[in-house]
Amino acid sequence: MEREFTVLDLINIDLKGHNALNLCCIGGRQGLAQVIKTPELNRPGLALAGFYDSFAPERVQLFGRGETAYLQKLAAEGRTDTAKWMFSHTIPCCIFTHSLLPEESFFAEAERVQCAVLQTSLETSDFATRFLRILSDIFALRKGVHGVLVEVYGLGILILGDSGVGKSEAALELIERGHRLVADDMVDIRCVGGNILMGSGTNKISHHMEIRGLGIINVTHLYGVKAIRDRKQIQLVVKLEEWNTRKNYDRIGAEDMVMDILGVNVPLLEIPVKPGRNIPTIIEAAAMNGRLKRMGYNAAKEFNQNILNWMEGDTIRSVYFGKGDVV
Repeated sequence: MEREFTVLDLINIDLKGHNALNLCCIGGRQGLAQVIKTPELNRPGLALAGFYDSFAPERVQLFGRGETAYLQKLAAEGRTDTAKWMFSHTIPCCIFTHSLLPEESFFAEAERVQCAVLQTSLETSDFATRFLRILSDIFALRKGVHGVLVEVYGLGILILGDSGVGKSEAALELIERGHRLVADDMVDIRCVGGNILMGSGTNKISHHMEIRGLGIINVTHLYGVKAIRDRKQIQLVVKLEEWNTRKNYDRIGAEDMVMDILGVNVPLLEIPVKPGRNIPTIIEAAAMNGRLKRMGYNAAKEFNQNILNWMEGDTIRSVYFGKGDVV
């Protein structure tokens, strides 16, 4: 992460619709500066019942109807030792779902240790799902790379290459053909869920492009909102490089090359660039071929198998008819 993520940041996340957390602070406001160090939740029911093993104080503590009812029962019996034990640990914050309120004794302990108490109108399971999804994205491993990210036929393609090789020009032609731009020049990549790479622009000007000889253009204004999107999963990497006559390029496609990005292997294509080669058309073909591979069809393997079948058939005919016979 670029900076520490606090409880106040959690409340201030600008999310709407099915992503909104609907959080508000109802106590312990001095604890809003507390840092959240993990995107995980903890249901403290067992700890409230006196089983303290494996208690995870570093996590956000989530109180549903069961936990809140048990707190009320403890308060009615005059037992506040459990809450005191829980607040003896450094807890990021406590969240009550269903718009529930804890007992006054719980509020008092939270105020004493400066632990923020939050409330949401969401059901417990719904809130937990949203919380884990949102914070997993916030806490995801991330890196920035110089390149262009486009969506071609539904496939997220990261175009890499040295400066001046023609990345932006190829992306501009793809946009002309109806495909969409995600980010130009700098792509922010996050690893979500351990195996999904999500790419986006690093700032609010990611939908601008620099074309040498033309300058900066606004893709949204020129081609409309249909030509852009904010983020996209990276499913293929295309590396453009100047044609090297000393290098042997793969002409069949039987070798499956990959690039490691944040621990995730992404299919990689190295495309040599020289005058006369239509790079956008090649990228379109690569996108369609990539979709076929994901569906289980591999043209290179089929080609090799057809060659082997032909060679085996030709050998059998030669043995049967003899080397001097004409078929």
